[in-house]
Amino acid sequence: MASRAVDASPLARTIEASADPIRARTELVRVFDAHPELADELLESKRLREGLVTVAVASRSLVRAVIRDASTLDPLRDEAGFRPERGPEEYLRGVRAALEHSAGPLVALRRWKHTELFRVAARDLLGLADLPTVGRELAALAEASLSGAVDIVEPQTAFAVVAMGKLGGRELNYASDVDVVFVHEGDAAEAERAARALLQVMSAPSADGIVFRTDADLRPEGRAGSLTRSLEAFDGYYDRWAQTWERQALIKARPVAGDLGLGARFFDLVQPYVWPDALDPDAVRQVRAMKARSEALLQRQGLTDRELKRGAGGIRDIEFAVQLLQMVHGRHDVALRSPTTLDALGALAAGGYVDGADAETLDTAYRFLRTAEHRLQLVDEQQIHILPADVVERTRLARVMGYRDGPEHDALEQFDLEHRRLQARVRSIHERLFFAPLLEAVAGAGPLSPDATRARLTAFGFVDAQRTRDALTELTQGFTRRSRLMQQVLPVLLAWLSETPDPDLGLLELRRLAEGPDRSAILARNFRDAPGAAERVCRVLGSSRVLGEALRRHPEYVATLGDNDQLAQPLEAPAMVAAAIESTRWRADSEQRRDGLRRFKRRQLLHVGSRDVLGFADVDETGRELSVIADAAFEAALQGLRPEIPFAVIGMGRLGGRELSYASDVDVLFVYDGHSPSDFDRAERSATRFMREIGQTTAEGQAFRIDAGLRPEGRHGPLARSLDAYRTYYDRWALTWEFQSLLRARPVAGDHALGQRFLDLVEPYVYRDELDEEAAREVRRIKARVERERIPPGEDPQFHLKLGRGSLSDIEFTVQLLQLRHAGRVRSLREPSTVKAIQALRAAEILEAGDADALLDAYRFLERARNAAYLLTGRPTESLPSGSDGERLARRLGYSDRPNASLRDDYRRVTRRARRVVERVFYGRS
Repeated sequence: MASRAVDASPLARTIEASADPIRARTELVRVFDAHPELADELLESKRLREGLVTVAVASRSLVRAVIRDASTLDPLRDEAGFRPERGPEEYLRGVRAALEHSAGPLVALRRWKHTELFRVAARDLLGLADLPTVGRELAALAEASLSGAVDIVEPQTAFAVVAMGKLGGRELNYASDVDVVFVHEGDAAEAERAARALLQVMSAPSADGIVFRTDADLRPEGRAGSLTRSLEAFDGYYDRWAQTWERQALIKARPVAGDLGLGARFFDLVQPYVWPDALDPDAVRQVRAMKARSEALLQRQGLTDRELKRGAGGIRDIEFAVQLLQMVHGRHDVALRSPTTLDALGALAAGGYVDGADAETLDTAYRFLRTAEHRLQLVDEQQIHILPADVVERTRLARVMGYRDGPEHDALEQFDLEHRRLQARVRSIHERLFFAPLLEAVAGAGPLSPDATRARLTAFGFVDAQRTRDALTELTQGFTRRSRLMQQVLPVLLAWLSETPDPDLGLLELRRLAEGPDRSAILARNFRDAPGAAERVCRVLGSSRVLGEALRRHPEYVATLGDNDQLAQPLEAPAMVAAAIESTRWRADSEQRRDGLRRFKRRQLLHVGSRDVLGFADVDETGRELSVIADAAFEAALQGLRPEIPFAVIGMGRLGGRELSYASDVDVLFVYDGHSPSDFDRAERSATRFMREIGQTTAEGQAFRIDAGLRPEGRHGPLARSLDAYRTYYDRWALTWEFQSLLRARPVAGDHALGQRFLDLVEPYVYRDELDEEAAREVRRIKARVERERIPPGEDPQFHLKLGRGSLSDIEFTVQLLQLRHAGRVRSLREPSTVKAIQALRAAEILEAGDADALLDAYRFLERARNAAYLLTGRPTESLPSGSDGERLARRLGYSDRPNASLRDDYRRVTRRARRVVERVFYGRS
């Protein structure tokens, strides 16, 4: 019977014309099996026939609702009520009438919701309502449902429901969670009961489905916080504790149910938190960082191309851009404060904050993407944002969206082409949206006012607005092809620079990098043709004054920044020695040799620093590579000097341990093989010339700050000694600290056989079977004196990276004392690297695993901070800076939320753990 009804002529034609005739036929058979009487009605009513067939193809869940209750089709029977859009008041009257005439309010509410949802879906699928209308009607339906739920739970105190998210924006999806917060006045326990009961009414599953999935997780403290709060409690939280994303979420807040007067007071209360007088640039950074993390997660999951919402060029790109511009400019322009994305986008275009053509493209893309999302979610009323991988399912989606096979492309190909086209355009606009109007304003051509220009620059971290304008003018001035190319790429470059720790520095360095018409033209073409390299250039320039200067002197390295294979390549000693020697070999005199060596060092430092900043090398690898550069430079310098006798350079301290930082001095000893006074003169002359070759400042800068102060007798002793002279000194006069310093001795240049003989010579002095207690006390006394005396005025002892409690000096002294105690018997501990020595102490079970981890964590944290601080400023920094310098350093280290405070919190955490180990292991205190 059911199958014959489906084959009846008018219905058969409607089915055949549908997006999926097979599914339409299957679903209608199920409907007729449950309600045979509908067969005749469908033949007689065109609206009922077309509406049911269209919905049957698009939504299994609504077909199930019809099978449960044929009255779900009532909206299709009501011609007068079917076509016009319904507002919240009409829906509210409808839900209250449904509840009033039913003995079971929960069942009545669910069935009323599904009936009205069927009406919205039918109007949508039949083309009688556009996307904004559908979003408004779904939101109005949810609002009325919340009001019905409030009526059911009957709160006995003042109680209001505030809409958030898509409900607040009147742009609800078919399967959106309904995001709410609850506010009350009076009895808190009663308000809590009402809130829990309301969530149960809205979200509890049943045979009739649910009303709406309702979520209160956007409340203060999320799921850990109180379900409802008073106005005073909200005020206190938003004033003291709220994070940027929580204030951003309030853009869409509006009262929708319960005591609307109380809800309006909540709305008025939060406005100063949504639209503050001054916007902290870190607020914008935090929002952008959250979005970047979300995109990175999608990329790792391989879902970027199929994700409608969070993927590149997706819904979130548009919503994020609109909300970010609202945060920046809505503080002073109330016309921008709409909670509805498309309305806000229109207002931004009307106010000149967004180019009109860009706004039109984003509007078109948003409608397409949200419509596709609607169609996916309508199938089973499930939250789905990912295009199906299955070709059959994706083809059905394309056809439900109205695509049909054509002579050149079938329906799915047309859908995919349109999706990819809009995705690419949205991403392109998103990347330049924030900065293209700024360039027009700087040129005096755009509608953006000076105040709005200044506000946007400041919000994105460009603090010095005048210097930014000057830089942009210089980069884009003129009518040459070069200036036009730079105008094309600059909006995207500014977006990338704004995400760096110091956007002002980045733009200044970009301006210097592009000085001169030839260099600027080449750079602009490189940036246009290799966006990966351009983004990395921006990250490097906004993270390091040192690397910016190096890149300006070696602009050819821009191409390397776009090459993952080259960036992944660590520096290795043989190749570096060969390159260093080559840089000096053909030089005619010593001055030219020194300049060549400094250029070699700067070029390799650029590579190491770029690998560091871009995440291709960790702090251990960075220290090793910086030491490789020093070793190579020393070898090249010494070969250029051609010592007349066997002569070797011994690396000490961090150089010896292969743990140089960017700001490290290089500590050395010089040893020669000879016995006569003339041998001594030759060796002393070689050492003196070597110190000058490495340490002298020339037009190309300084290779390294070199220090031979750890030699016997310090600055009062000769620079170079023979093996016999060292033996005599260590036999008779050396102090404990001198043997301690030799733990990190390593031959780095010159006659390596001689260098090894030096190590063999000092071994019995350093690695003894037993360290006497007096020597141990001497090490502790030296450490205590360092703690008391060596922190210079003006440096913060509470956050000192080298000499603070639990900092680098503590760790190094602790490790070295253990080496002096045990390495005479345990050869694996004879390791000049602090990190490797800690690992060896753990392997030998001299350090407990937890203690070793505490020391390693602190050492690496402190080293990263020192390196990052030096790269940013070009100055050695031994304590965490405060103020804006501290903020920039914290951002360079990856902190986005309360960056300076979070960095200092982590400093305290890691150094306190390390200090506890030092107290117990080094000082022997419990």
